[in-house]
Amino acid sequence: MKSRNNKDYQIIALALFLMFALRYVPAVFGLSASGMQVIGIFLGVLILWLTISIDWPSILLLGALALVPELNFSSILSISYGNTTFVFLLFTFILTYALGKTSYLRRIALGFITSKLAKKGPWWFVVLYCASIIFLGMFISPTVLFFVYLPILEEICALLNIKKGEKFGALLMMATVIMCGISSGMTPIAHVFPLISMGLYSDMYATSIDYARFMIVAVPMGLLTAIGTMLVFRFLFRPNLHHFQKNALQGINSDTSKTTTSEKIILAIFIMVVLLWVAPGLLLLFIKDGPFFDFLNAFDALGTAFPPLIGIVSLCIIRVDDKPLLNIGEAMAKGVSWPSLVMCAGTLAIGSALTNTDIGITSWLSSNLSEMITSLPSLVMVLIFAIWATLQTNLSSNMVTATVVTTAALSITQGLNDISIPGLVIIIGALASYAFATPPAMPCVAIAASSGWTNTIQMMIYGFIAMIISIVFATVVAYPLALLVF
Repeated sequence: MKSRNNKDYQIIALALFLMFALRYVPAVFGLSASGMQVIGIFLGVLILWLTISIDWPSILLLGALALVPELNFSSILSISYGNTTFVFLLFTFILTYALGKTSYLRRIALGFITSKLAKKGPWWFVVLYCASIIFLGMFISPTVLFFVYLPILEEICALLNIKKGEKFGALLMMATVIMCGISSGMTPIAHVFPLISMGLYSDMYATSIDYARFMIVAVPMGLLTAIGTMLVFRFLFRPNLHHFQKNALQGINSDTSKTTTSEKIILAIFIMVVLLWVAPGLLLLFIKDGPFFDFLNAFDALGTAFPPLIGIVSLCIIRVDDKPLLNIGEAMAKGVSWPSLVMCAGTLAIGSALTNTDIGITSWLSSNLSEMITSLPSLVMVLIFAIWATLQTNLSSNMVTATVVTTAALSITQGLNDISIPGLVIIIGALASYAFATPPAMPCVAIAASSGWTNTIQMMIYGFIAMIISIVFATVVAYPLALLVF
């Protein structure tokens, strides 16, 4: 125990040095002192997340950022705990707690487990599970989709008696996060990151990239990345699948119990919330003017935290048998993963600092890459931008990645005739969504890493492997397809 404590203290000392002293180390490669400081904070907290804990290092992270001269502590708190994403996660935890108490998730889980394909073998089940996420994720926000599947995943594990810490549970959790990210890069429908890249291209060239050609390039890349990732899980991760032996499935039968009135109302409200998340973006593809167009725009502008707010209030107001459908105090105590929320707040803050224009890390990257890239063959240029997009989106904000990398690509390639600029833009927009390796990448990564089903190290290892797979297919499949359609 003493040696373990000493090792922990050594790790903490190294992390504290990086977080608080790297600013005073001579800057390298032209980075500013604050750039060095923010990189040190990121490296230090990442070490603590990987080896010590996820909760108190996320709080320490905010204090370290407060010492960066270009940042303001009030702004840091606003970006982290006051962020719409934090509130969205809090509201969604409460809403899914209510849904989790119904029998519907058990029915859905049983539908997966007892289906004919699943009964052919455990890997048939994994493929079916991942395919369902990929299909739905083409039209739904990745964070929303993750929270729809999270209680289903936990119910599946409960039915199969899979415990936290077992590799099969880790496989399902990692697959959920990775497939949510991949699917969100396959279409621009309800996905903001591809739309940002497409919008920047349209602004510069006064012409648009249509959805059909985007999907011709992005869908095969996404499907091949998903297949490659599943093969990695099958032959490299190799979980013990004894839970899926025939004798383990024999005792699991379809749920034939009747649903209660309360359950029906809770499900209806949850479906309403999902529709409020998805419908405005879809309808705006077809409705271009008029009062309903104005209403949809106004509602969409309220953000993703507003629909679950409506759902929570509705569940608290509606009573069945003189009891509210949701006890919000109970949900806050039992349904909210507070360590995960604290970690998410920290990742929002560090992601913002890494891309802060006054600190200049992203502009340093852009300026240092420009001269080197323009003299390279087009396929190598595509490879470099693919690597840049996937690295940055897994270390910071997807939105910032789509904006910064696309802007840099458009500036660097302007006037070049031997490269498909629309194809490059599509690849960047798609890969900006492939955020599944580190906690700052997306809130669902932080939630997964702190869930107990998987951990930060596993998410990093297999997230980065999936990232490498996506870079390969972006370069050798997606870009050649772009050359055919543009």
